[in-house]
Amino acid sequence: MKPSRLLLSGLGAVLALGGAMPGPTAVAASAAAAVGPGNQPYASYWHPNSILNWDPATDADARFNVSTVPLAARTQDPALKANANAHAGEGRIASLVSFGPTSGNPSQGALDTNYYAFPYWQYIDTLVFWGGSASEGLILAPNATVIDAAHRNGVKVYGTVFFPPAAYGGQLQWVRDFVQKSGNSYPVADKLVEVAQHYGFEGWFINQETGGGDAALATEVRNTLTYAKSRGPVDFMWYDAMTESGAVSWQDGLNTANDAFLQDGATRVSDSMFLDFGWSAAKQTTSRTTARGLGRSEYELYAGIDTEANGYNTAVPWSSVFPDGQPHVTGLGLYRPEWTWKSSTSRADFYSRDARYWVGANNDPSDTGTTSTWKGLATYVAESTAVTAKPFVTSFNAGQGDFYAVGGERLGTSGWNNLSLQDVPPTYRWVVQSTGTKLTPGIDFSDAYEGGSSLQLSGKLDAANTVRLYQTRLPVAADTKLSVVVKNPAAGATNLAAAVSFTDDPATFTTLDLGATTGTGWETKTLDLSGYAGRTIAQLGLRAAASEPVDAYSIHVGRIAVYDGAVDAVDAPDGLSVLGVTDVSSARKTVRLTWNAASGPVHHYDVFHRNADGTRAYLGGTTNTSYFVPRLDRTGTEAASTIEVEAVGAEGGRSTAESTEVEWSGAPVATNLALNQPATADSQCATAESAAKAVNGSVSGGNSDKWCSLGTQKWLEVDLGSNRSLSSFVVKHAGAGGESATFNTKAFTIAVRSATTDPWQTVVTVNANTDSTSAHPVTTTARYVRLTVTTPTQTADPAARIYEFEAWGT
Repeated sequence: MKPSRLLLSGLGAVLALGGAMPGPTAVAASAAAAVGPGNQPYASYWHPNSILNWDPATDADARFNVSTVPLAARTQDPALKANANAHAGEGRIASLVSFGPTSGNPSQGALDTNYYAFPYWQYIDTLVFWGGSASEGLILAPNATVIDAAHRNGVKVYGTVFFPPAAYGGQLQWVRDFVQKSGNSYPVADKLVEVAQHYGFEGWFINQETGGGDAALATEVRNTLTYAKSRGPVDFMWYDAMTESGAVSWQDGLNTANDAFLQDGATRVSDSMFLDFGWSAAKQTTSRTTARGLGRSEYELYAGIDTEANGYNTAVPWSSVFPDGQPHVTGLGLYRPEWTWKSSTSRADFYSRDARYWVGANNDPSDTGTTSTWKGLATYVAESTAVTAKPFVTSFNAGQGDFYAVGGERLGTSGWNNLSLQDVPPTYRWVVQSTGTKLTPGIDFSDAYEGGSSLQLSGKLDAANTVRLYQTRLPVAADTKLSVVVKNPAAGATNLAAAVSFTDDPATFTTLDLGATTGTGWETKTLDLSGYAGRTIAQLGLRAAASEPVDAYSIHVGRIAVYDGAVDAVDAPDGLSVLGVTDVSSARKTVRLTWNAASGPVHHYDVFHRNADGTRAYLGGTTNTSYFVPRLDRTGTEAASTIEVEAVGAEGGRSTAESTEVEWSGAPVATNLALNQPATADSQCATAESAAKAVNGSVSGGNSDKWCSLGTQKWLEVDLGSNRSLSSFVVKHAGAGGESATFNTKAFTIAVRSATTDPWQTVVTVNANTDSTSAHPVTTTARYVRLTVTTPTQTADPAARIYEFEAWGT
């Protein structure tokens, strides 16, 4: 009997969390642990018996895991597929993704940009929120952010029910608990339906790999699923492991040993099946024949491929599932495509790897030619689009970033991830049509109009470039508008036009010039589409063209929107209140908030801290009416912090703010306000010696745990997020990190300012330092602090080495 790859991944998650797997008693105790009033909420997980006690009215985390985004309608136009080889309307893709350990999936994102912010939704139709382990819980419900993002793209979401083999902690009793009956009902099945409906996802992936069962138990498993479907609606995807005899025996396909788990006579047991990884051309043919014999589509079968270890270096018999020149045999099941993120060395590396995984080595789904056997999924499966209704608004928000912008103003200064705020990514990443040099489109994280990213077009512009972005189905009315927000590096011509095609001639673009900008900030260009009323937009794109070649063309696009009439006004939420607060320090809290929904269509809510000086800082966003604030910082000695919530409408309009207060007690204690704040520098000696290393709170990570500069002007700047009262600076030089004291900084200054438009004011000047750690008392108020090194060492060595730069205050 072979070990299942699905099992081994679940085991890996368990062992990564601490090695030994506690028994059921320890698990139950962990699940029952009290949650603090303002603590981080997580995705829900249970064992079969513990889920019976779940009640959303008493589960403090439940409200934070609710998705409010409905499943969007999707469509495909075969005439608009990017790749000529790809098929539309045949085999689709199911993706099994682990976003985090079973017990550690934050409900609403986190202050960390390092996350699998998946951008290729157009190629999958089901996402399985993969997890579950013997030590944590067998049943894992997806968190709200993943549901929101998937639904916005028309993708179904399933939670996971995982029964591991006994060798890895599985207990046959847990399977018996799963199928337990009470009269004519199956209580665990009732709870699976209740959880899915309360949180707003479609169904469950059932992975039963615990051996020792018999035919009677297998029958009861099927009865549990069919009972749940009668109580639904709820979907099930069955994993090819347990057979009708009760034994666990992977068939690598659909056959008479396991077909009753898909269709049992006239009874639809599961909606699809994930076939284990050992399939072949012959087994694929048998699977298709068996499915058709049951009256089911072969495209409800997903031939599994395991990419957890090797990603796009995995050997796959592609022709057995997607034969050239013939209909697809089945769909494809991807196991752990987040390899592209977990194996990456940076966000840019992740995006490069993810592009190769999904659209091929050329980063172009229309051109997947390569010597590699992995040509990209876009080679086989045509794109779908969920852009099928107005209004449609995208700010090219990737669902993660290093800051957060609102209307072009950076109000959030921390790194973050939150897929609830991810916009529908472009359908075509990237298809550029040109007779000359092709521009390079990309998601840029250095600037944004809304969120943490924007679209950038750059390169040599020596011929017209048409950039296909979205496949759509958007009817044009007499008052339909198309607006584009752009940022030009210099006032003057944008050399850019909106490109629109219509369903009556979908491959032909009509261009609408965006004209010139008056400055270098974000500007909105609104185009009247009334002349096209009665037609339906099939594609949205951009066309760049100049009368003379532009060697270094660059422009940012911060938003594209299609809507009717004027941008709708948005009602404000009300009833904002604090559910709970947890004190992290005298100057930092985590907070749970709730409010009443605003009337009318709301895309999401933004949460702000109104500072004492009248400015505001971005705390986060959600589609929900409850939100966990992961960090609220006290500004100065304020007795209470004002929290504001705004509703953001479906067309991009904003409501007035609803506010409440969070009180502080006692005098604030000075803390290192520079810790993990955004840091920039003139330069760095190596990739691993960036400015961020000087504010990471560590000096023990070796010679690379520092900021190093060989620049002619050696400076390090930190944004504290808001104006703060500062009492001292601490600089940890080379000796503090274990290097020779001869490399300690000899001369430096520290300057401060409250706004980027203010001049720097020097508050510390040092000319003869020899210490490995130096402290510098000050009395000042500032948001931005800058360390400038004038003499980097005690010798002639030219490199500045700063292991930590601390700004202490309240």
